[in-house]
Amino acid sequence: MNPMTQPRFKLCSRVLFPQPLFPARPIGHPRLSPLGTFRHAERKNAKLFFMIPILRRLSKSVPAIDPLSKFMDSSSFFGGSRRLAALAQQLRLYKAPPTLEDIDEQCLEETAGKVVSQVGFPESATPIAQDPESFRPKRAAVLVCLFEGDAGDLRVVLTKRSSRLSTHSGEIALPGGKADEGDKDDVDTATREAREEIGLDPSLVKVVTVLEPFLSKLLLRVVPVIGILNEKKAFKPAPNPSEVEVVFDAPLEMFIKDENRRAEEREWMGHKYLIHFFDYETENKKYLIWGFTAGILIRAASVVFQRPPAFVEQKPPFKIPRVLGKDTP
Repeated sequence: MNPMTQPRFKLCSRVLFPQPLFPARPIGHPRLSPLGTFRHAERKNAKLFFMIPILRRLSKSVPAIDPLSKFMDSSSFFGGSRRLAALAQQLRLYKAPPTLEDIDEQCLEETAGKVVSQVGFPESATPIAQDPESFRPKRAAVLVCLFEGDAGDLRVVLTKRSSRLSTHSGEIALPGGKADEGDKDDVDTATREAREEIGLDPSLVKVVTVLEPFLSKLLLRVVPVIGILNEKKAFKPAPNPSEVEVVFDAPLEMFIKDENRRAEEREWMGHKYLIHFFDYETENKKYLIWGFTAGILIRAASVVFQRPPAFVEQKPPFKIPRVLGKDTP
């Protein structure tokens, strides 16, 4: 018998089991021969030896990976602002609460006018799912366009609606409106409307996230789209005179501070809620930001600054009526 394959014995629980001298290996394996083992090691070491000069050259030619390089590349889009780049990274991680995407279709009355209303609150805060006859409102989107001001504060672009409009004339609003058939999504709607209303080129805006939908009193399902203006100087406002009278900006943080703010209690569909008014004054003009626009800005500021407002919002816990029309209060 070949001594290389001669069985040996192992004592296990007082029972002798034959064990091969070497475990089974494929034919040609270096471990089948002691000489082959040494030759295999020599070949392996030789390969490593010849790789050393190559690895040395690569270590000199390939720069070290900087963990901040990706961050710095993204900051170049925002004019080198690290704060805006960090904000963009933060907002990309934001996930809006679940919404009612699977609700049934129901015909709603087409309402003229832009997205401005006395009521503004997240759709997720309304118990629509409790209503056996749910509905699908008309879609709309607004652009919450942020940029870094000269003083280093975060500001948002706002508009004053034309006084010639038949509805909500002269009120403060975010650029935006109803969705068109050609819009792929809410981002398309918001950026298209911003271009039409104030001449904002979509290429100047980096869209970073969208908030949960808001339901207006006009029964519009409005999605706030948050974008960051990469270069404020490159934006030359060109308001459409038929829709917009003035384009201005305000500090975003003011909408979570309890300063220059007042509230009034209102009632809709038998439920009481608070409507918020913010007074904002520039060098030569005064603006009143309230209602639907204020509601969206309160939410946007809470998400951006990652803290709740310093006041009570009191959103209305109402139920959508089963029949919607002109007679709905």
